[in-house]
Amino acid sequence: MNPNNPLQQYFRQPAIYIKLPSNGQHYPAGALATTPTGDYPVYPMTAIDEITYRTPDAMFNGQATVNVIQSCMPNIKDAWQIPAMDMDAVLVAIRIASYGHEMEFGTQCPACQGESDRSIDLRLVQRDLKAPDYTQSIRSGDMEIFLRPMTYRNLTDNSQLQYENQKLIQMIPDSDLGEQEKIKVMGDSLKKITEITVRALSQSLAMVKTPTAMVQEPEYLEELLRHCDRKLFNQIRDTILECKAVSEIKPLHLICDECKHEYDQQVTLDMSSFFVPAS
Repeated sequence: MNPNNPLQQYFRQPAIYIKLPSNGQHYPAGALATTPTGDYPVYPMTAIDEITYRTPDAMFNGQATVNVIQSCMPNIKDAWQIPAMDMDAVLVAIRIASYGHEMEFGTQCPACQGESDRSIDLRLVQRDLKAPDYTQSIRSGDMEIFLRPMTYRNLTDNSQLQYENQKLIQMIPDSDLGEQEKIKVMGDSLKKITEITVRALSQSLAMVKTPTAMVQEPEYLEELLRHCDRKLFNQIRDTILECKAVSEIKPLHLICDECKHEYDQQVTLDMSSFFVPAS
């Protein structure tokens, strides 16, 4: 922005201030401009931000989300480095700052299939977002394993790989390949799923401490997951999933207006509609 512009007083101003679930931890140097109080300003979206969210390619590769976050939360200098535990809090805050705290969503009862429109107070969602305790380690014999949150870059890259692999699997039955070739391609795709899973888990490992070494190199950590025994692998995987569950938006408990059936519905931040106000 041009500091000499006499129209600056008409520019958007922060709509709300939030604290990050991570308390500003787990950001690499230069990715976050911390504040003395831990409160971060959140600006409403601009028209350019809304246009950005309607660009399919930018949505798919995560660039749209990065651009909008850095526009609306200027203290976040590199949104690719946001720890996963902060992503929902940041996106919910931008939604509140731009369109208010009430968000409508559609739901379908799993019992009677009846459809209805509901609304949710995003302030309550934001209040309940928690951060996992990454000071706790996993112990296995004389080895101690320390975890860390994945970054938005990690999440986006892994999602793209999963999407591309799943798309390939869906195309196999209708392809012109022979049966043996189809079996081979399917086997390769299933192997790729395993590789993606191991890679994603390794990105949640910060360090492994042994009596003789402190290992932080990503390639060594990934190799550990590939060659450790099943018990240790499952222990690491389950602990990572538990940490992930702590930081996720909790499902809503709903009661069907028609048949009174009670059910839970997961709240997802669908980027194609989350930042588009109802018309």
